[in-house]
Amino acid sequence: MPPRLSRCVFLFMDLAIIGSGYVGLVTGACFADVGHNVICVDNDLQKIEALQAGKVPIYEPGLEEVIHRNVSAHRLRFTSSIREGVEKAQIIFIAVPTPQQPNGDVDLRFL
Repeated sequence: MPPRLSRCVFLFMDLAIIGSGYVGLVTGACFADVGHNVICVDNDLQKIEALQAGKVPIYEPGLEEVIHRNVSAHRLRFTSSIREGVEKAQIIFIAVPTPQQPNGDVDLRFL
C-alpha cells in the first residue's frame, strides 16, 4: 500500500494569458479563482480598458463575479503590453484565434 500524504502543498504560479477573448478571459479568470496570479494580455486597447473598468465583454454564467472577485483580490490583471504580461510569468498560455482558411489550413497570423 502506498504511503499517505499527511498534507497537500499547493503551488500558486504567475501566469500570462495572451489573448483575452472568450477562451483567454475565461481561462484566466478560472486560474485566478483557484489562487494563481494571472495577467491577461490583449492587443485590443478598448477591450483592456473596459476590463480594467470592470466591464466584462462576454457572457458566461458567473464570469463577471469571478472576474470582479479576483481583480479585487489582486490575482487578476489586464494589460495591452506583451512585455508587461510575460516579464514575470512562469507559464504563458496563448489563446488567440486560429481560424480555418477556405482551403482547410489553419490561419496562424495571430500567433
